[in-house]
Amino acid sequence: GVGFFFVEKKDGSLHPSINYRGLNDITVNNSHPLPLMSSAFELLQGATIFTKIDLRNAYHLVRIREGSEWKTAFNTPTGHFEYLVMPFGLSNAPAVFQALVNDMLRDMVYRFVFVYLDDILIFSQIERDHVQHVRQVLQQHLENCLYARVEK
Repeated sequence: GVGFFFVEKKDGSLHPSINYRGLNDITVNNSHPLPLMSSAFELLQGATIFTKIDLRNAYHLVRIREGSEWKTAFNTPTGHFEYLVMPFGLSNAPAVFQALVNDMLRDMVYRFVFVYLDDILIFSQIERDHVQHVRQVLQQHLENCLYARVEK
């Protein structure tokens, strides 16, 4: 396994960090594209009401393929561990997560939803539609056990 250490975040809390450079060097890249910000600007034309949802611990919502957990192994002074969920630092994590959320919201994306990784923007022209749009998105989150950050 690789080494494990903590990095201090802006708010003073500690974020676990694992150097997956070796694994990333031999990983076949997932070609799922991230959306271009320019496409968001085009989508938002005419929208007047917006809601932003930020998913909590986004990558940890994705289960590692069974049998591949050993690839995420890391060592600490207290032992050897393997992730069961996707850790931060894997080269394919952004593409995998983007594909997951796009698939979950497939009927809504580019109609009234723009997704960029763990940020989901819901946009509408009128309040009545917006309430319905937000409900649809939240229902999908509930059905797929994805949770938003309340503080954001």
